[in-house]
Amino acid sequence: MPLLTDPAAIAGLVVREVRTGSRDGAPTRIVIARRTYATDQADLWDALTDPERIPRWFLPVSGELKVGGRFQTEGNAGGVVQECDEPRRFAITWEMGPQVSWVTVTLTVDADNTVLELAHEAPIVPEFWDQYGPGAVGVGWDLALMALGLHVATGAAVDPAEGMTFPTTPEGLVFVEAAARGWADAAIADSDDPAAAHESAQRTITFYTVEPEADPES
Repeated sequence: MPLLTDPAAIAGLVVREVRTGSRDGAPTRIVIARRTYATDQADLWDALTDPERIPRWFLPVSGELKVGGRFQTEGNAGGVVQECDEPRRFAITWEMGPQVSWVTVTLTVDADNTVLELAHEAPIVPEFWDQYGPGAVGVGWDLALMALGLHVATGAAVDPAEGMTFPTTPEGLVFVEAAARGWADAAIADSDDPAAAHESAQRTITFYTVEPEADPES
């Protein structure tokens, strides 16, 4: 991961929003991240949907990237492509074991730039939300959008190993702290209790930035 001279400023490129919703009669929370990229809509769409480019900033992906097709990201979630309106919008399910949520990505032209909006909607699991808040998924997407920005700006691939360890570096800690606190502020704007939201953000920061202790028997 290239050295970020101002990781807090990079985290600040994302506009964060949290909404309360419902799907099939069940309550949901929707985490929304928006970031502007200095590239055209076609290039950003290609970076998001070309299976040869996706691993350069995210994870290797297998399966069929077409409507109705099932995909799997390496070591992470899989799902089904539900909608595709090239080069403006796609929608997928985001499945990890029995947990199913929904991700929609929309690209909007803004002069010579492109605005990406990512909305991740998930059923409310009270104990999970109470513990981590929106940062549980939001910070992960922040890291992905940062890597996407580095790739779009340079054309280079982001080393997956460096991406995994980045949050534990000094620059990564600053980035994660800024992102998690931004998600807490967004949750508060959606009526979450401020004290609880900031406590959840701190737990999210710890989750991402504290390396697990080594097993003494390993």
